[in-house]
Amino acid sequence: MGAARILSRQAEVWRRLTEVNDPELDEPVTEMGFVERAEVTSDGSVEIDFRLPTYWCSPNFAFLMLDGVRKALDQLSWSPAYRVKLHDHMFAEEVNRGMEAGKTFGDIFAELAEDQDLEALRETFRMKAFKRRQEAVLRGLRQHGLTDREILAMDLPAYDVARFEPGEAANQKPRYRAALLERYPDRRTDDPVFVTWEGQRIPPAALGAHLAELRGVRVNMEFNGALCRGLKQTRYKELDVVDGEPTLVDFIMNRVPARAAPTA
Repeated sequence: MGAARILSRQAEVWRRLTEVNDPELDEPVTEMGFVERAEVTSDGSVEIDFRLPTYWCSPNFAFLMLDGVRKALDQLSWSPAYRVKLHDHMFAEEVNRGMEAGKTFGDIFAELAEDQDLEALRETFRMKAFKRRQEAVLRGLRQHGLTDREILAMDLPAYDVARFEPGEAANQKPRYRAALLERYPDRRTDDPVFVTWEGQRIPPAALGAHLAELRGVRVNMEFNGALCRGLKQTRYKELDVVDGEPTLVDFIMNRVPARAAPTA
């Protein structure tokens, strides 16, 4: 296989992997640094080395991420054979041995999950992602000068033409749209864009209280993200801190910074 073709496929692999999120943090596993290596070999197969920030990272969380990686690789245009290897985790041996034996991640983690309802866990994380994304866009629209009444009256066409300066609101705008339509796939285009997770309308007078609830979800997720990054940097002695990302010091000092827009 030619070098140009390998590079093209390599780019496609990384593009697909950016769509896999840490379920607890709603951030791509690539940005979190969990994908140590993703390589297309000369015969077109794909090799992935995956590592988590702690040895004891929840097997259920590991399953959800690795299952996301599998689904991403299954969508590659040339349908390659692939190998996903988990490193430095308490269940790495079981996972890697099961993969080599051709077992699915579901089979491998069936015993490790301890009868936990993984679909219920997925739903909890989808709810948190929905709320975090919505909060970022709502704050962005307020900062843009729209009134609460104007914001809550927005339908999909109005939402789609809204523009933001580069930053968190611009980053989360398409992600919130995707979360909304995943949650409510039968919504009409003239239905309000901003509703509660349960699908209820938000009265303008209640938007402040609604945002306070969403902020609690975001701060919790950002704290977990800061903890996760700190553990990873300590464990692997890395210094790849992204400007604008909150750290544990920020939470201790109650000074969570605005998140910077991701770079391409």
